[in-house]
Amino acid sequence: MASYTADALVIGAGPGGYHAAIRLGQLGKKVVCFDRDEVGGVCLNWGCIPTKALLHVAEISRQIEHAGALGLKVPKAEVDREGVAAFADKVVKANVGGVTQLFKANNVEFAYGDASFKSKNIVTLKKNDGTTDEYTAPAVVIATGSAPIDVGAWPHDGDAIINSDDAVRLKRIPANLLIVGGGVIGLEFATVYTRLGSKVLVVEALPQLLTGTDLEISKTLGRILKKQGVEIALNTKVEAIEKTGPQSVNATINGELTNKKPETRAFDQVLVAVGRKPITDTLNLAAAGLQTNDKGFLDVDAQRRTGVEGIYAIGDVTGAPMLAHKAMKEGVVAAEVIAGDRASAFDPVAIPNCVYTDPEVATIGLSEEEAKAAGYDVRVGKMSLMASGRARTMNETDGLIKLVGDGKTDLLLGMHIVAPQAESLIGEGVIALEMGATIEDIGLSIHPHPTLTESIMDAAEYMHGKAIHIINAKPAKQPAAV
Repeated sequence: MASYTADALVIGAGPGGYHAAIRLGQLGKKVVCFDRDEVGGVCLNWGCIPTKALLHVAEISRQIEHAGALGLKVPKAEVDREGVAAFADKVVKANVGGVTQLFKANNVEFAYGDASFKSKNIVTLKKNDGTTDEYTAPAVVIATGSAPIDVGAWPHDGDAIINSDDAVRLKRIPANLLIVGGGVIGLEFATVYTRLGSKVLVVEALPQLLTGTDLEISKTLGRILKKQGVEIALNTKVEAIEKTGPQSVNATINGELTNKKPETRAFDQVLVAVGRKPITDTLNLAAAGLQTNDKGFLDVDAQRRTGVEGIYAIGDVTGAPMLAHKAMKEGVVAAEVIAGDRASAFDPVAIPNCVYTDPEVATIGLSEEEAKAAGYDVRVGKMSLMASGRARTMNETDGLIKLVGDGKTDLLLGMHIVAPQAESLIGEGVIALEMGATIEDIGLSIHPHPTLTESIMDAAEYMHGKAIHIINAKPAKQPAAV
């Protein structure tokens, strides 16, 4: 067994882990980063990057399908499954290679294997060849991420019953696909597989898609997806799944879709997308004096410190929201704190969330429902893409931009978008919330024309009854003077 020392150890090379490792290297620390798989973790290899590559293919397919409306005669797109999979794989390898180069440039050592604690400052690495090494450091960052939740009653086999990791590999395109779960993962894959030729049914047990998202935004996206051919069943549960062949299953569904009576349907494949769970079971946390909370996550403070001195945790293992960009920021904070920066802390006003359906959904801050529940004097400003000149030039008029503000202070409380390029448009909301912008600030700012971003300005002006491109709502009648 070989023994090594370092200034810091990072367990996990996903978005949070590689950000922590690179920042530590930039700050002159000797750092070693471990992962059982490739650099980049779930995000680069099975999550964010490959799914977005597939979604881009899906978007191009839809644009080809509707090219006739633009005066273009284009043959129907023929899907080459292996070619699409190869494109996604190429994108993944390019991103993984990029992070590997950044590790080298910043003197970050990377080691493959399963890392676990021997004590609070000693990590044992079981390498892929079966041998074991030991690493000692005064600081350790846990960045092991999360994995898809498997439902025990429906044994995952990677073919007839799959999870998100399987779905991104695109082994085959099922004729009929059942997706269990109407959250981010379920809806993104519904978009991909519908565009690739599958007939998709999304079953969600709760009364809305994207639970926790602004209700109007959720309903808008649901309406659009249904127009695209995705069948959606809310308030409906999958009670049983029975594998009937190598590539066939029967699913028993009960709820609004079936008039609250059990109904069995046949599918070629079932994607179970009911959430993700933190990966901590292989870390031997007890040896470091650590334990998870009752939800399975590690509790941390604003500096990402755990309850054990010298041990930090970032990303999905610390709880919701399970987002790559949250983990990235946490990784930088942990690294700076380890290097002695007492001012560095994780304290965002809001964290953006993006759903890469087609069109996309992007949100930040409070929804209308959350703002009302919090006791704000809620004001809402909306702009339909039907009224956007730029959206018309793109033939993309199905969407909505919605601002939620405080009627007393005029402060922006939330921004919610269903539109093409929503993931980029939401950047304006991120800056506005972080800087404490008012709705008036947004409305007075001159936005370029014609663009989709000017619809954010229009929505702000609408809230104040000053919109030009849409008819303003009539102001509420004031009570008569006494």
